[in-house]
Amino acid sequence: MKIVDVTVDLASPIPPYEQIRGQIAAVIDSGQLEEGTRLPSMRALAGDLGVAIGTVARAYRELEGAGLVASRRRLGTVVAASSVSAADAGDVRQAAAELASRAHRAGLSEETALSLLRAALVALRA
Repeated sequence: MKIVDVTVDLASPIPPYEQIRGQIAAVIDSGQLEEGTRLPSMRALAGDLGVAIGTVARAYRELEGAGLVASRRRLGTVVAASSVSAADAGDVRQAAAELASRAHRAGLSEETALSLLRAALVALRA
């Protein structure tokens, strides 16, 4: 049984770990995976995708850093409890859609738009 349907395009300019991270984050953010749902083991997902275990490990580390998943002894990696309300998540999802639309109209690449967002998030932490 497949919990998540992840694919990796090795020809894409987006690094494989980021493709994996983004797809899993989207599934979690959409509410399709409930708290406590176990993700595939790093070894199994790497084998399914034909990538190195370290690639999947990096994606899982970034998901854990974002608070979307938690690594649990004996259970592996599971979907973490959400601390964000549905209304807040909806607002952010709407803002993200607007950002994507503006970036597209401006002719920005996906990576450039993501870099701009990352820089804005880093600036908030400063």
